[in-house]
Amino acid sequence: MPESKSTTRLQVVVAFGLVYVLWGSTYIGIRLAVEHLPPLMMGGLRFIASGALMLAFRAIRGNSIAVSAKQLFRLTVIGILLLTTGNVVLGWAETKIPTSLAALLIAITPLWFLLLEKFSSHGDHISGRGVAGIVLGVIGVIVLLWPDFHTLNLRSASLLGAPLVLFSSFSWACGSVLTKRWHVDVDPYTSSGWQMLMAGLINGAMSLAVGDLHRTVWARSSLLAVVYLVIAGSLIGFTAYVWLLRNVPTPKVATYAYVNPIIAVFLGWLILGEKLTSFMVAGAVVIIASVVLVTGAKLKPRDARTLADEELAPIESAGD
Repeated sequence: MPESKSTTRLQVVVAFGLVYVLWGSTYIGIRLAVEHLPPLMMGGLRFIASGALMLAFRAIRGNSIAVSAKQLFRLTVIGILLLTTGNVVLGWAETKIPTSLAALLIAITPLWFLLLEKFSSHGDHISGRGVAGIVLGVIGVIVLLWPDFHTLNLRSASLLGAPLVLFSSFSWACGSVLTKRWHVDVDPYTSSGWQMLMAGLINGAMSLAVGDLHRTVWARSSLLAVVYLVIAGSLIGFTAYVWLLRNVPTPKVATYAYVNPIIAVFLGWLILGEKLTSFMVAGAVVIIASVVLVTGAKLKPRDARTLADEELAPIESAGD
């Protein structure tokens, strides 16, 4: 979908910056949170708080947060895909495999986007330059994390964790594409609030059902990590992602999957004192080049009728 004429370049840059930086930092946040909190419990606490705060803020500002039953159903389905089978499963995977490997596997998310868009009846086709950028991005992430990936001993826990991350990324891509396809006539902030709240309630209910309450350790570090995830990852980052899905072509939005691992690695170096290697620097350069290619690529509508339909029916939906 072409960028809206009312969308300024500055707004796009700021939104991408928030998603790139804040979501890159959530790898560390999730790792700290699931050290003491089961992933479902973490997902329940995080998204119930995020959704409730978002909806309360909208109501206090005088905005309507009412949605129809059909709209609530669609927002709940998208919320589950993004925040339960997407985000919570990622948290579960991070209890089994290193964060670096999780970040490497998450980098295939743009490929899921591309495949889903290609096989969608109304999908856009990205140009050869965009495809080259996606391939270069995957290569860059491999270069960035090659030392960890190369020395990893793929025992049973890793063999289980890796497919979990792949499933998580596919679920996230499905939810994001569904956000674009379903015309939910609700402002993006109210939409994201309901998605987070409903997914959080479902996460919390499942957590209690499987007995997580008895396995939860209310450690200060994990609770502070959840607070950070609520503010930076959900209220700010999630909302920026929703806005981008409404105003920027989906394959371009998907470039966050290339930049987030860079942020995660550099924050590990800056905050945790992890070693900065030549592989990290080289990978960062390659990934930045891939982002330039993908974001500068032109999308080819499937046909003129599809383009006309999109111009007459702007996307009204919500995302992460």
